Amino acid sequence: MRNIKLTVEYDGGRYLGWQRLGNSDKTIQGKIENVLKQITGTGIEIIGSGRTDAGTHARGQIANFKMDTLIELPELLSSLNHRLPQDIVVKKAEEVPERFHARYNATGKKYRYHVWNDTIPSAFERNYSFHYMEKLDMTLMNEACRKLIGTHDFIGFSSLKKTKKSTIRTIDELSIQKEGSMLYFTFVGDGFLYKMVRIIMGTLLEIGAGKLPLETIDEVLERKIRSDAGMTVPSQGLFLEEVYYR
Repeated sequence: MRNIKLTVEYDGGRYLGWQRLGNSDKTIQGKIENVLKQITGTGIEIIGSGRTDAGTHARGQIANFKMDTLIELPELLSSLNHRLPQDIVVKKAEEVPERFHARYNATGKKYRYHVWNDTIPSAFERNYSFHYMEKLDMTLMNEACRKLIGTHDFIGFSSLKKTKKSTIRTIDELSIQKEGSMLYFTFVGDGFLYKMVRIIMGTLLEIGAGKLPLETIDEVLERKIRSDAGMTVPSQGLFLEEVYYR
């Protein structure tokens, strides 16, 4: 049995997220599995490094699946991209050790969130960024970013209900880059809770706009209450950039 690792890029705008949902054909996983069945003649389940929400994009999602078909990898890659919709692209197909697992072996992820910060919207960036009109204090937002770096219980910055699993995560990098009207927020960490990046983003923007005090970060980390944090920003500005493995 061969274990195949895929690196996948997709525009999530018209999909319900990564994870297959019943009989719906509007998920990334479902689309790829359907094409793999056409190519191999057998049902195949692919394992993603993690879920991405409806509307979220990816430049470097990782998945793996097992097959006993002898098809050569260049042919597999070509067949996948020929049959998949144009908004889903498999960038790489590699044969990996049998024990490799896209989700369990991941040691970290890099996300980027795009904010179009201008009073005038952009016709071209509207599907790949959040248009936020308020004037932002970059110094305050950078200070808020520094408070979030490190190991914390991030349950207050997530949409998770009660869970028995640990909600402690480590953020290694949270930085802001400005290019004209576009702001790029980069998150690197060992893992992220459900909607964690989008809620942190909403909190950072509201702090930058003067709608929330800087101390909000400390209060949410201490009190662990979701309603203390800022808004959940829309998904179209979020990109899964890279998944890290040892």
